[in-house]
Amino acid sequence: QVQWVESGGGSVQAGGSLRLSCAASGYRYMRSCIGWFRQKPGKEREGAAVIYRGGVSKWYAESVKGRFTISQDNAKNTVNLQMDSLKPEDTAMYYCAASDYDSYCRSLGAAGFDDWGQGTQVNVSS
Repeated sequence: QVQWVESGGGSVQAGGSLRLSCAASGYRYMRSCIGWFRQKPGKEREGAAVIYRGGVSKWYAESVKGRFTISQDNAKNTVNLQMDSLKPEDTAMYYCAASDYDSYCRSLGAAGFDDWGQGTQVNVSS
């Protein structure tokens, strides 16, 4: 059974940094892409960043472009999200998930992702 475990969340002041990590177990093959998503209270889940085939391509939401960096460590089966210059509007529960559908990978479409983790909370205060 596949399981993603997210870690690294916490509370930080605006302008600060956090590094999220997502570890996977149970995969027999590498999924096409791994994504980090976030969900704010009362809002739909939205894509933040996606990494395709271990780093061949990376896509970011406009709201995080230039501030967040996604990376993958195949040896450790982890996908990391470095978040810099954090803003209060980045406050959300962050999840990782996987997909084999290229169109969803490129568009950061949550509907095409599965094997969702339990999430890790990020709080950014002003």
